[in-house]
Amino acid sequence: MTTEMIPDGHGIARIPPPHGAALAFLTLTFGTFVVGTGEFAIMGMLPQFAASLHVSEAEAGYAITAYALGVVVGAPLFTILGARLSRRELLLALFVFFCGGNFLSIMMPTPALVDGARFIAGLPHGALFGISALIGASMVERARRGWAVGRVLSGIAIATLIGAPFSTFAADHLGWRAAYAVIGLAGAVTLLGVWRYIPADKADRAVTPLGELQGLANAQVLLTLLTAAIGFGGMFTLYTFLTSILHNVTSVPEWMVMVYLVVWGGGMLAGANVGAWIVDRNLNAAVLVALVGSIATMLVLPFVLHSRIGLMADVFLVPTFFNALGPALQTRLMDFAGNAQTLAASLNHSAFNIANALGAVLGSVLLAHGFGYDALGMGGALLSVGGLVVYLVALLALRVRNAQSV
Repeated sequence: MTTEMIPDGHGIARIPPPHGAALAFLTLTFGTFVVGTGEFAIMGMLPQFAASLHVSEAEAGYAITAYALGVVVGAPLFTILGARLSRRELLLALFVFFCGGNFLSIMMPTPALVDGARFIAGLPHGALFGISALIGASMVERARRGWAVGRVLSGIAIATLIGAPFSTFAADHLGWRAAYAVIGLAGAVTLLGVWRYIPADKADRAVTPLGELQGLANAQVLLTLLTAAIGFGGMFTLYTFLTSILHNVTSVPEWMVMVYLVVWGGGMLAGANVGAWIVDRNLNAAVLVALVGSIATMLVLPFVLHSRIGLMADVFLVPTFFNALGPALQTRLMDFAGNAQTLAASLNHSAFNIANALGAVLGSVLLAHGFGYDALGMGGALLSVGGLVVYLVALLALRVRNAQSV
């Protein structure tokens, strides 16, 4: 199959999908939905998970930590090991590993072994998202990269909207092992879809593991990843404790908790699409709008905690602005990563998980020191300010470098 290179020097090949772009994008979006569900599912079924393994919920939470650690370790590991594979070949291998990790999780009899299986299941996570985004971008012209990345990554938002609540329902009625069995089977379906519908690109034999690592020497790549690792953190400062806020502050009935979680998922889906739309018009504007909006919506949080309607509006707007950041940073990495495209795209999702841990830890520290739930808004806003400062430094460094070149 002939590969048409985009004439911009960024090395992104445009390849026509064998059975049409619609089916190819559906496969990639379904894949990110399945992987996202695999990550978020345990948060909604933690009580059943803990009871089944005869441990406390705090101890059961180590499975979440193990998965996140797998994401951080696996993104560079799989990218480097698969440097000489084509993107389609690597994506197939990653889904095989993802399915195996989830099936292994349901077979393990003890908490420690389950934690180990969740670590293994998390290993392909970052590379799966990163390579899926790159493949999506490679199927469209350069001017529509933001749309393509947003379309592929919208599966993550759909996972919070549909996948995680479904997993909670399945765990309530069939047990958490059944939920992960369904996730593993859905991964196998995606594997077949990738085999059938994703274009067979040619492996770039000039790319080496060392070349991928050397590509990270670009300051713009590192600053973009740092923007993600800090800037996304504020979202998790709220999301980690949203259920506790609804129970202890807003005092909503139990059935309404799921409504707020669905609204949160709707905000994430809106953010992915709106952010992608802005990226195709002005990438830097997309980042700045996302971060400034994130700051504003987090600062509003303390004033709406006691209002069901006000909190629901903020629960929609917070993920909308934060998730608009995803397509922008993923697309920016394509511009600056050079020969380290795959590694940089994968590390973006490792940075996302670092932000997850950072936001949750900050929220825990604030509550442990008696600042109350009101302080979560200020803490989250400070993380967004940190991400904004890092990105402004990146823009300033780029301007200085361009001026020196002139």
